[in-house]
Amino acid sequence: MSTEPDLTDLSEAVRARGGELRAGGTDTTARQRSGVSPGPFTDLSRVGGADGAGGLRGTTALRGGGLRIGALTTLAALAGDPTIREGWPGLAASAAAAATPQIRAAGTLGGNLLQRNRCCYYRNPHVACFQKGAAGCPARDGDHHFGVVSGDGLCVAPHPSTLAMALLAHDAQAEVHGESPRAVADLYGDGRGLHHTDHLLPPHRVLTAVRLPAPVPGERAAYHRATSRAHAEWPLVEATARLAFDGATVTHAAVAAGGVARVPLRLPEVEAALLGREATPEALAAAAATVLDRCRPLPQTGYKATLFRDTVLEVLERAAAPTPTPGRSGAGPGDAR
Repeated sequence: MSTEPDLTDLSEAVRARGGELRAGGTDTTARQRSGVSPGPFTDLSRVGGADGAGGLRGTTALRGGGLRIGALTTLAALAGDPTIREGWPGLAASAAAAATPQIRAAGTLGGNLLQRNRCCYYRNPHVACFQKGAAGCPARDGDHHFGVVSGDGLCVAPHPSTLAMALLAHDAQAEVHGESPRAVADLYGDGRGLHHTDHLLPPHRVLTAVRLPAPVPGERAAYHRATSRAHAEWPLVEATARLAFDGATVTHAAVAAGGVARVPLRLPEVEAALLGREATPEALAAAAATVLDRCRPLPQTGYKATLFRDTVLEVLERAAAPTPTPGRSGAGPGDAR
């Protein structure tokens, strides 16, 4: 069994070399048990609560109405935080839907953003693939029915982070220790550079927090995931939508999707099809259908094209519906699952 350094200071964690960084351990432990990631690990869970710009846990209000969330904040805390549920309901609903209560209690914001994909070939220590430094993708000629439907990268495993997808829709920034904040999208790029990993953060660079801008006044939000069973399942496709209105006319739209490409996707084509238009059923359906133009299905993922479109339509319809709960700026009771 590997020996883990007992670190309480973030600077020590940054200086530690070798192995992998570990936060809640819900992904690294699974990979360690399977033999894919033998360690050693640098455990961040005991790192102290403050470093530089703020703590690694909890939330801090930002000037202008934004919010900073420490990277060691758990998914359960995100889902249950009244401030996040009120101001950023799409993020809260996304966190509430992830995995199981046990995993949400241990899994962290940073760990969710930087986790590894769930491809069965990558997770098998006896199979070589791009993700483990080999020259091929066995999923392309094997079982890839959970694979991508959009993009042209070498690896066909979709990105697993629900929170990354939600944060794209919220125009969030990522804080990395010792560096300037960057857009969350910059953690992943366009996917073509993700041959041997699932993010672009160099080894032993520590993600410390994310920053959310202020909510759009009166915005409504919704999240939905399409799964093959009701609970504790990875999404085949998922989406988040944030809409604001002047009467029935859409004045702000932010839509993102996950489970369909090597990276979480912001969907500007859907947003452009909505802005300045009334949110009629026909307009929402036409906007959702624009995602079909970016689909390039593999032999076994053709079903994901229509599922992609229909999942986007689902969140648009939910976000366009009047908010049923007074005082809430977004997701209704059916969204915060």
